[in-house]
Amino acid sequence: MTPETRDWLDGLREFAAGERLRKPLADLTRADAEQAAERSILGAHLATRLVEIDDVVEARRAWCREAEHPAPADEDPCFVITTSAAGMAAVDDLLRSGNPAFSTLAGRIVTVTELEYRLWCIRRPDDSRRLHVNAWNWVKTRLPAQRHAEFARHPLAAGENFWLHRTGLAGAGRADRRDCHLWRWNGRHAALLEAFVRERSVAGLDEGRGRAGNRPRD
Repeated sequence: MTPETRDWLDGLREFAAGERLRKPLADLTRADAEQAAERSILGAHLATRLVEIDDVVEARRAWCREAEHPAPADEDPCFVITTSAAGMAAVDDLLRSGNPAFSTLAGRIVTVTELEYRLWCIRRPDDSRRLHVNAWNWVKTRLPAQRHAEFARHPLAAGENFWLHRTGLAGAGRADRRDCHLWRWNGRHAALLEAFVRERSVAGLDEGRGRAGNRPRD
């Protein structure tokens, strides 16, 4: 990690800490069933992705050698995980688990909200991702009713709702991806309905993937 990358990462950590003093994150000390389910989904995904981080770095290095950058890109970047409060708790659980595959990553990973990331990239732009890789991992737990028809192949019972688990990676060349998995929430349990669904509302957004913070909001 270059000094410039380290400075950018430390700056993001400090910025995010200040934002959370101004606007605290959700309190998970008394997590309800919904928060617990969200945390479980995000943690399970992260556990599989973090063990593959060496492959991501190799893909990043190949991309750095092949791509034309406005300035040399760091082949040993920091990783920005954009997620929710539940996702941040899941990351903390993994990094503190004692598993050497995770504990060595703490110095190069920062977990922030999407808004914190967007605001930081306005202050310290890194649109070509010379310094960082962005991995997003969050669950949209409030899907508007008007979008339910998009997933009508999975009928809902009364009191149930769809959850969309959105994940992705940008800044790692051929390892970049954008995925979405459809879940059902019944007020007590979450169940996976379909992996790797295609959202009509975000079709075409992959073309803008190279711009920092370009994520669907719907």
